[in-house]
Amino acid sequence: MTYRPAEEAFAPPWAIRAPSFVHAGVAVAVVLVVILGESSPSGSWLFSYIVEQDPVRAISARALAIVLIVSATASMIRTSMRGVRVRPDGVEYRDLVSWAIPRVRRFKWAQIDRVILDQKDLALDLWDGSRAYLPPVSDRDGLAATLEKIALARAIPVRGGGKLDEIPDSADYPEEG
Repeated sequence: MTYRPAEEAFAPPWAIRAPSFVHAGVAVAVVLVVILGESSPSGSWLFSYIVEQDPVRAISARALAIVLIVSATASMIRTSMRGVRVRPDGVEYRDLVSWAIPRVRRFKWAQIDRVILDQKDLALDLWDGSRAYLPPVSDRDGLAATLEKIALARAIPVRGGGKLDEIPDSADYPEEG
């Protein structure tokens, strides 16, 4: 029976997730301003800007707030779907080709000839001679350690690993006698 690891997921780094968080923050701020404007006294500047000037605009303040909240939620969901997932049957990664075109690639353990860990981007050499680069993740070292552990358990060669072999050399121990 072959080694089947537990499923682990590795999210994209904060630099990739930051724009969607900023978008969500702006959306929440607009919603708060609309709520404050609608509940402020009728003579205030904010009430005048949000409520009284709404009929002149192409899109109302409420509609703008709703559109921003929906798009921020979609952005957060889309960003959270990116990353690498190590599954019992192989490796799966999700990335975006452009703003709306996702890329999902799945590699079974039998397809992987070698795991490359000594480059900036982690890579998998495949049985057909091609190399698949994994997208950046927030915990690169954790993903590298997981891939190395699984590769060693499944007898897949590893290039540039952290040397998980914890058996010390005999030269490290003084001779008894």
